[in-house]
Amino acid sequence: MANQLRLLHLEDNPTDSDLILAMLTEAGIDCTAQRVETRDAFIAALKQGQMDMVLADYSLPGFDGSAALELSQQLAPDIPFLFVSGTLGEELAIDCMHRGATDYILKQRLGRLTPSVQRALREMDVRADRARAEEALRQSELQLRQSQKMEAVGRLAGGLAHDFNNLLTVIMGQSQVLLYEMEDGHPQRGKIEEMRQAGARAATLIKQLLTFSRKQPSEPKVVNLNTILTNMESMLARLIGEDIELTVKPSSEALRVKADPSQIEQVIMNLVVNARDAMPSGGKLLVETSYAILDHTPMHHLKPLGPGVYVRLSVSDTGCGMPAPIQAHIFEPFFTTKEEGKGTGLGLSTVFGIVTQSGGGLDVTSIVGKGTWFDVYLPSVVSETDKDRACQTVCSATEGHENILLVEDDNVVREFIRVELGKLGYRVLTAPNGLEACLIGTRQIEELDLLLTDVVMPGMNGIELAEHLRMIKPELKLLFISGYTDETGIKVDGSVRSYFPKPFTPDTLARAVRDILDFKQMPTSN
Repeated sequence: MANQLRLLHLEDNPTDSDLILAMLTEAGIDCTAQRVETRDAFIAALKQGQMDMVLADYSLPGFDGSAALELSQQLAPDIPFLFVSGTLGEELAIDCMHRGATDYILKQRLGRLTPSVQRALREMDVRADRARAEEALRQSELQLRQSQKMEAVGRLAGGLAHDFNNLLTVIMGQSQVLLYEMEDGHPQRGKIEEMRQAGARAATLIKQLLTFSRKQPSEPKVVNLNTILTNMESMLARLIGEDIELTVKPSSEALRVKADPSQIEQVIMNLVVNARDAMPSGGKLLVETSYAILDHTPMHHLKPLGPGVYVRLSVSDTGCGMPAPIQAHIFEPFFTTKEEGKGTGLGLSTVFGIVTQSGGGLDVTSIVGKGTWFDVYLPSVVSETDKDRACQTVCSATEGHENILLVEDDNVVREFIRVELGKLGYRVLTAPNGLEACLIGTRQIEELDLLLTDVVMPGMNGIELAEHLRMIKPELKLLFISGYTDETGIKVDGSVRSYFPKPFTPDTLARAVRDILDFKQMPTSN
């Protein structure tokens, strides 16, 4: 309610109306009154919705209080309705109270008017407080259900990731092997490439699910946003189709941010797919990067962004646009306006999660029938990129002659790794579980250079195996692999170790193995 009480007074006698207003004002109730006499005027005032309370005489020419009460209950049921009349009998008054009237006051006894109005105001405040409490409870219940839904999705995604990443390791790895063995003009090469790309997209989907459920560990690096965008341009062109005109405008300046490169790729891809789906009949899509001086916190954020220099990624389209009610929900998990089977409702919520996890925020501008503009802001960093630093080192070959103990409980994955490392010259001993590997490793520990082991296995897990073998040979180098993606807590004190998540290809695995074998551990001081 406004600070000033707004009365709608159904009264055909101006003198009575002025007297009632004066009494309330003298009693300290700051109020104004709009006096009406007819049914039409009464209905029009109710529909305007600018009244806090109705005072009504009962008998008027061509209109009566009973009809007024019924209209008030229909058009403004939350507004108190008080009869102030000289002709309302007690029996009729009680009947009106049963039908929803707040009180009745005889004009001959106006002394009851002020306390009745004050009581009605207190009851209004109580109802308003109750409504706010009920709304807060409803929102809390919605948040609880959403939290439970996200927790369930997180558990499901974590379980799926292990099995799917094992399968994808074989699919992507064997596809790459076949591509290496085929000539460029081979008639089946295109199909194998499509299979490899499908595997890569499946791996991206698993990462997206895990990012959404907060089970995908972030690996932030200093990267050039322009490099990521430029490398994705050809893929984005294939993704959107020929009926959409794609323009990619990377900044001429090196835009460095500290973020997980694969997650930044997800942000770009999800925003582009969202724009594509908003233009079913074709249109124009612009992706550009630039520096931005922020003097405001973006509309969508977790923590306020301080003023300063940021890197901006903008994705705009000429699609259908979004009305305000839809814009208010676009970053909510599972919210989608697409027809069933066309969207999961995870795309933009994943974008929000990645951007805010990287310390950034987003602005969204959308006009129905004109299009939508997403601005992503990420903190700018001045240090050189990790890739630049890596290029300063001399890259070694991936071949080798060392002895490797490979432990993997998935038979297909184990055989795939054994064959590919064998091609590079390594001598690979294999075991399907930790206990068998412990026996093999103990017997041949002096010959072993590297333990390449899955983390999660029945019986003795990879960490327990590594700790056992390390007690015998402290200098044994370790490389952990796993289909789970939350193994950031792996610790085997005193050993050279690394973690390499599935899925991977022969090239990336060979690089990881060579890097860990070539790593020179600094001597520890006592």
